[in-house]
Amino acid sequence: MISVVRSWPKGRAGARWLLGAGIIACLVMLPVIALLLQALKGSAGLWSHLVSTILPTALVDTAILLGGVGLITAVLGTSTAWLVTAYAFPGRRVLEWALLLPLAVPTYIIAYAYLDILHPIGSVQGAIRWLLGYSSPREFRLPDVRSMTGCILLLGFVLYPYVYIPTRAMFLTQSANLIDASRTLGISRRAVFWHVALPLARPAVAVGVSLAVMETLNDIGASEFLGVRTLTVSIYTTWITRTDLPGASQIALSLLMVVVALMAFEKWARAKQRYSTGAQRSRAFEPRRVSTAKGLVLFTAGLLPILIGFGAPASYLVNEAWKRIEFAGLSPRFLSEAFNTIVLASAATIITVLFGLLVAYASRLRPGAATAWLQRLSTLGYAAPGTVVAIGVLIVLATVDGFIDRTATAWFGVSTGLLFIGSGAALLYAYTVRFLAISAGGIDAGLARIPMSFDHASRVLGQSAAGTFRHVHLPLSKAAITASSLLVFVDCVKELPATLLLRPLNVETFATHLYGEAARGTYEEASIAALAIVVIGILPVILLSRMGQPADS
Repeated sequence: MISVVRSWPKGRAGARWLLGAGIIACLVMLPVIALLLQALKGSAGLWSHLVSTILPTALVDTAILLGGVGLITAVLGTSTAWLVTAYAFPGRRVLEWALLLPLAVPTYIIAYAYLDILHPIGSVQGAIRWLLGYSSPREFRLPDVRSMTGCILLLGFVLYPYVYIPTRAMFLTQSANLIDASRTLGISRRAVFWHVALPLARPAVAVGVSLAVMETLNDIGASEFLGVRTLTVSIYTTWITRTDLPGASQIALSLLMVVVALMAFEKWARAKQRYSTGAQRSRAFEPRRVSTAKGLVLFTAGLLPILIGFGAPASYLVNEAWKRIEFAGLSPRFLSEAFNTIVLASAATIITVLFGLLVAYASRLRPGAATAWLQRLSTLGYAAPGTVVAIGVLIVLATVDGFIDRTATAWFGVSTGLLFIGSGAALLYAYTVRFLAISAGGIDAGLARIPMSFDHASRVLGQSAAGTFRHVHLPLSKAAITASSLLVFVDCVKELPATLLLRPLNVETFATHLYGEAARGTYEEASIAALAIVVIGILPVILLSRMGQPADS
């Protein structure tokens, strides 16, 4: 019996799951391969033109933006994580979950909101001039938010939770014995942070910063609104404005190389930062109680990034949406945009979760180097910005559409047109490639909590691999599947670059409507759509705060 149980995962059923995972990995890799082939089609003169005119500015702006955002998110995320972990003060429990709220605001929405909030003739600058005794913007005005500095600060205050979440988890799991040993040596609380807690948390900080940098690379709306010409913005303008697909492919390939370099650097940095605690049971890290006055200062310091990254833009959106509804009612386009957004995001979520289940279960049935590589390839799209994925998907499906059209014309004398690109299948394909990592990773983590003895018992009772999956793994991993589905759905709703480039003709979503209105400067028209995206974005924040609750107890 033992030999039968052990050989079951390597049998025919396991091979079918492995084959399915291999097909999914190929589907994910196809856009990358197509992008490479399309880039090679560009003439040498075109590449030299890009190198001499577009790439230098785009690379410099991208490097400055990534460095600035990485620094801001590292400082904000680490300091706020230490604040709510190391000190006990009134309001700390509120800050623990409220510091996650900026995750609900996509980067392009915070740029859209602050462009109006900090407008030279807006209420904020008007109030400042009134307090200082000035009467017009000519006499006094704040530095223009449309700048590299403005872009770095705004993106940093939205993306710092990517550092806050893993760093706080690392601080919570650090042994109090190490802190106590440091304190007995006469080291101050501040020195404990710099010399003990922070070095132990550096791997978590590195992971968080890398995620924030990846989100910055994927951004197109905020950078364009704020006048920063990154590689992503250059791809969009080269493709859409100049109708130059080979040139856009070559810039996209350059961006993909930047992503690979960042991932390699992050893994290299973390490889040298491995720490372990003793085998003995250690006490959990306990926060130190502070006086009421100091607690008020700490609470105010923790509240500041929440107000900048969430409170101010959310209040602005609520106010603008209310004024828009009072003046002209709900736009008739709102319902159609809501329908398009929900249908596209829901369809992509279903496909992505099903593919994630297949990839994760194949890894469980056939553990080894082959499945490990297939899982890595299947999740490669999450590291690629949406514009890169969109161009690759367009090339692949345009080739397929062209082949079908030529075949149908030759055999039946009927032109099929753009079947996949015109139907929205290209957008669903891009969503799936982009967010399969979230689905596969979350489901794999859920399956890992189920003991292998359950699989063996199911096999002894006569269940096949599919039967075990249906009757054992699905019921026990419902929470992981639900969480993954929610995260994928929200990311699809918030995704702008791929949606902007691949949506079918005359199809608008909340994200594309917001982008169009902000580009025209008609901010009040898009406030309701922006508010809807923020409300939907709060869902994973609630999920993350509930998941983090047991760690606090």
